[in-house]
This record gives sequence, C-alpha cells and structure tokens, in this order.
Amino acid sequence: MVAKGIAGLSARVKDQLIQRSLERRLQQTGAESGRAATPRKSEDGATVPESFYRFALHPGYQQLRIMHEGGARLGVANPFFKQHQGHVGATTMIDGRAFINYGSYNYLGMAGDPAVTGAAKAAIDRYGTTVSASRLVSGERPIHREFERALADLYGVDDAITFVSGHATNVTTIGYLFGPRDLVIHDALIHNSTLQGVQLSGARRLSFAHNDWAALDRMLSEQRSSYERVLIVLEGVYSMDGDYPDLPRFVEVKRRHHAFLMVDEAHSLGVMGANGLGIREHFSLAGSDVDIWMGTLSKALAGCGGYIAGESALVEHLKFMAPGFLYSVGMPPPMAAASLAALQVMRSEPQRVRALQQRGAYFLERAKAAGVDTGLSVGLAVIPALTGGSLRAAKLSEALFERGINVQPILYPAVPEKSARLRFFLTCAHTEAQIDQTIICLSEELARL
Repeated sequence: MVAKGIAGLSARVKDQLIQRSLERRLQQTGAESGRAATPRKSEDGATVPESFYRFALHPGYQQLRIMHEGGARLGVANPFFKQHQGHVGATTMIDGRAFINYGSYNYLGMAGDPAVTGAAKAAIDRYGTTVSASRLVSGERPIHREFERALADLYGVDDAITFVSGHATNVTTIGYLFGPRDLVIHDALIHNSTLQGVQLSGARRLSFAHNDWAALDRMLSEQRSSYERVLIVLEGVYSMDGDYPDLPRFVEVKRRHHAFLMVDEAHSLGVMGANGLGIREHFSLAGSDVDIWMGTLSKALAGCGGYIAGESALVEHLKFMAPGFLYSVGMPPPMAAASLAALQVMRSEPQRVRALQQRGAYFLERAKAAGVDTGLSVGLAVIPALTGGSLRAAKLSEALFERGINVQPILYPAVPEKSARLRFFLTCAHTEAQIDQTIICLSEELARL
C-alpha cells in the first residue's frame, strides 16, 4: 500500500527517508547477527557497503517496505494478491465468499468457456503441455501456424507471430528493430512494455500529449530529419483511462513523415468494433494502414502471450532474429489452441461483443449520473473512478470489498498521486443489476471518504 504521506513527498525527501530506513535496517541487521553492520573489504581492497550485496537492503526493497509499513500504520490492508477460487469473470470466489468482480480482463467471458477449455485439453492430449524449446530449433507445431494465420486474417495482413509474453512482445520487437540512430515517439500514457523496449533499443524516446495527433505532427516536423527510422506507438484502448486515439489522424501523420506506426491492441481487440475486431474495424481502416499491429492473448482471447501482425518482411525478420522469440521457448500448444478457439468463438458470436459494449456504456452512464469522476473513459470495458489520492483509493477498494465488490486500486507510482483511482473492468457477463448495486455502493463509500 502507498501511504498518502509518503506518496505526496518530493523525490529528494523520499530518497532521504529511504536512506534513513537503510541505515536503521543495517543497524538492526548487525544487532541481530551479533556484529556491526559495517562496510566490508572486497578481495581487491575496495570498500563495499553491505547494501550493495544484500537484497534485503536494496533501496527499491526499502521503499517497498516503507510503503507497506505506512499502509499498516494507517490501518489499510494490502489490496493485492487476493486468492481466487475457480473461474474469474463477472463474479469470483475469494476465501469462500462470492464477489461481483471488476478485476479481470476476461472481457468476452472466454476464460472457462467450454469450447476454449475443450480446445486446450485436446491440444494437451495431442501435443503435451510444452514444446520444450524455441520454435526455430525444435518447437514448431501446426497449431502455432494455424493460430498465427487466423490472427493475420483478422487484421487483413500478410502474417503474424506469437510470443510467450505480452510484455516481452513489445520489449523484444521495439528493442530489436530500432537502435541508437532512431527515434521512438509515443503517447504520454503508453504502457511500460513500450518504455522498456525503447530503453533496450537505445533509440531516443520522446512523448507527445495524450491522443494529441497535432502535437505529434509538430514534433515530427521538427525532429524527423535528425533520425533514420521513426516509430510512433499508440494503444487501441488505454488501460488506465479507457479512451482511444483518433487513429485515422495518426495514420495521416505517419504517412506525411514517413514513419512506422505501431498500435498496441491489448485492450481493444474484442472490445472495439461491431465484431470485436479492434480499433481497425471501429474506424474501417485497412490492415496495411498500420505497420505493426500488436496485441496480447490473456484478455479477450483467454490465453497467455502476445502477437505481432503485419507484412511478411516484418514477421519473417522477427522470427529469425528477435531475441524474445529466437531464444525463448515457443508458446505452449494448449495456450495457442485456447486463444485460437476464443478467436473463432468471438467471430461466430458477435453478440458477446455487443453485450460488453452495452454493459460498459451502462456502467459509465450510471457512474456519471452518481457523480463519479470517470476521467477520460468512453465506456469501452475500462472505466476508472478517480479518487484524488492513493490512500483514498486503497480505502475505497477495501470498503467495497467488504460489501462484496472486488475492484483493484491503482496507486502511485503506477499513476500520478492525484490520479490514483479504482479501475473497473467490465465483461459481457456483467448484469445491469450488478452494475446498479456497484454504483450504489461506490457512491455511498465515496461520500463517506
């Protein structure tokens, strides 16, 4: 938990608190072990502080301990790592108690769907639980290519490639394709995986104001000529705020400046478009309008991992050279089979997408009517309730949990302190009655705070 008193401090004061905590813990550690916690000499005679070779004294861990201790002093329980029993969707069981659940990305109810689980079980019987090696060396299975062809067809592009981690998909793709003579320019609210990929690449990184295509255009007018390759990165639906970019405008900008455009569809596939085909369908764009389509499989598609879809040269290049694919084990066949089945169900049952969109719009309407600050959300599956502080967000989450509603707080430093919030994820299986009950409880507990 992040205590309000800690989160609101300046970086300098936080560093001082962490250092004092380090010193206290060093002293305590020395007392417990019967010796003084003093620096040690290495073999070459250099003095090495104990905090440099003990994980318990790592500054990051010390900051974490300060946060937890601050929360405990304020009487707020740790809201994370709750243990769920059984399938998790619109409802869940935690410690034997039923909850209305808003902590799952199971947007279309595919996790636990008989067609999806049946496909995974059949793949286990046929292929086992793992391919045991990288696909390049000895791990290729027919189910991989069948699934990747289905993804490519969905986007109307040449081919697709799947990775075992959604986060690693962005890290290895951006990290490998771009380098020190390149520029990656991204929306200010882009996901951490993009930031990590840029850091790995060594490219220069710039951000533009959220969803502001005109600001991007101005920045590229000034910067484009200084770099070889330029990559623009957006998200389909932004996972913290629940809004989306005017993608056709960004396509125009990237064409004018001869840049690559990458769209992360982690939260828009299965959510946007009449048939859930994502932001491309929503705006009636061609697959080729975007150079790199990226998405994750753990949300609407009920699996695990990520994918890249685009032209043949992009996919072939990544298959033979991207470290996150070349040196990593291939996707387990049951996961590929499950996500393929989920994709097929999504395309054959568009009523799931319509139900999700209706529930999201209903939640947003009711929340706004109750005076809840929902920020930028447009009601597409992701709806925040801004609280104005981490302590308030944690207390509100705890109060709702006591009333049978499971929703996670998003706290500093994941978001700025004043933007702390609860984040509600809707599914097609939520009912209007569940939403009505949630909004009543939410507005009452906000009033108490």
